[in-house]
Amino acid sequence: MSGRLEGRIAVITGASRGIGAAVAKRFAAEGATVVLLARTQAALEEVDDEIRKATGREAVLVPVDLRQFDKIDHIGAALFERFGRLDVLVGNAGALGGLSPLGHTLPKLWDEVMAVNVTANYRLVRIFDPMLRQSDAGRAIFVTSGAARGIHPYWGPYAASKAALEQMILCWAGEMTKTNVRINLIDPGICRTRMRVQAFPGEPVEKQTPPEAITDAFVELAAADCTRHAEIVQAQ
Repeated sequence: MSGRLEGRIAVITGASRGIGAAVAKRFAAEGATVVLLARTQAALEEVDDEIRKATGREAVLVPVDLRQFDKIDHIGAALFERFGRLDVLVGNAGALGGLSPLGHTLPKLWDEVMAVNVTANYRLVRIFDPMLRQSDAGRAIFVTSGAARGIHPYWGPYAASKAALEQMILCWAGEMTKTNVRINLIDPGICRTRMRVQAFPGEPVEKQTPPEAITDAFVELAAADCTRHAEIVQAQ
């Protein structure tokens, strides 16, 4: 590994599996102190075990349901007290919500998808904006999807939430142009995740890129020398 993230402090949501876990392990291997957020303590501990075996580093584990928005504020306050800054924020956690005609979508499901994919990320921005400004090179990366663009029948809640996420993050990026913070979105493409299996249950696994294979793009956007800003980056 290149050590491009040596000494950096990185928060990663949805870090217990899939893309989030792969990014967490890669960031740790690159020298970062990783703060891992996900709902399941046991799954976080498995990722931490792998990080310790590979790097000798310990992750900071934060079991949390991001739909409990006030807890995001508490996490931010605790991390500020411990570190005084944040160098990298990766907003990876997401919810598919199922595929169906829009008129058949239950309000509860709609609200859940919007809560995880949009509102939770807004709350992350709100609490971590000041901490990213404290870094000499704050970086924020949010995971989006091709479903945010074009026409995608039956993907209503997910597509709408990712389109909202993109516009929200690009607005924030525009507001941060004159700071040391660089903010981008990343589209992982066809990646081997549980969400991909839910959406395309019959898709051959050989068509799906392993999450570990797309982590280069995350390292590039997280590095202190990254100059990209307000972009939607294709990971593959």
